Amino acid sequence: MSVRPVTVVTGAAGGIGAALARELAPGHDLILSGRNVGALEALCAEVGGTPLVLDLTRPASFEAALAGLGRVSNVVHNAGVVELGAVAEQDHAVWSHTLAVNVVAPAELTRLLLPRVRAERGTVVFVNSGAGLRANAGWGSYAASKFALKALADALREEEAAHGVRVTSVYPGRTATPMQEKVRSQEGAPYTPEAFVRPESVAALIAFALNAPRDALLPDLSVRPGPQ
Repeated sequence: MSVRPVTVVTGAAGGIGAALARELAPGHDLILSGRNVGALEALCAEVGGTPLVLDLTRPASFEAALAGLGRVSNVVHNAGVVELGAVAEQDHAVWSHTLAVNVVAPAELTRLLLPRVRAERGTVVFVNSGAGLRANAGWGSYAASKFALKALADALREEEAAHGVRVTSVYPGRTATPMQEKVRSQEGAPYTPEAFVRPESVAALIAFALNAPRDALLPDLSVRPGPQ
């Protein structure tokens, strides 16, 4: 009887995270992290996951929060924040918060979980963004954080290959999630979810990377809205 992988998903209560939890539940034991405790507990009850409450702005608190965890095979860094604005308008507080949640938290969480992931020869997935490949006006702080996340993933991939750890970056285009609804509001544009990628489609791609045969490495995966 094969041992089920144990997969940690951050931002699990959000659109892509919740879809991924449902996608993985039949074959993975799940540790689901989020900031909305009520939504997180409801999702855990639905899919049989274990809740893990982390404050991603306080990386010094991670070690104690993770101390009771057992096996961890995979980590999916899905949590993220976005605040649109021109460089001339966004102060250091916006930049510090964005970089803390989108880059520093994944780096520290990865560092702390790596011994477990190495022992399982597992996979680390960074849910990046199209903004991690191209920076547009008004997206400076968010794009900078996602470019940094790509650098983190690329370095980690090279460093951990000798330990059998696979590292994948996923670059979703605009996805029909509450975060996208917020972005569209900030852009002063209507939110039309049918024009965007479904979170379930992104979740299926992440699951494909996690479940790929061991002789396959998928370093970078991009997904964009398909033709209407």
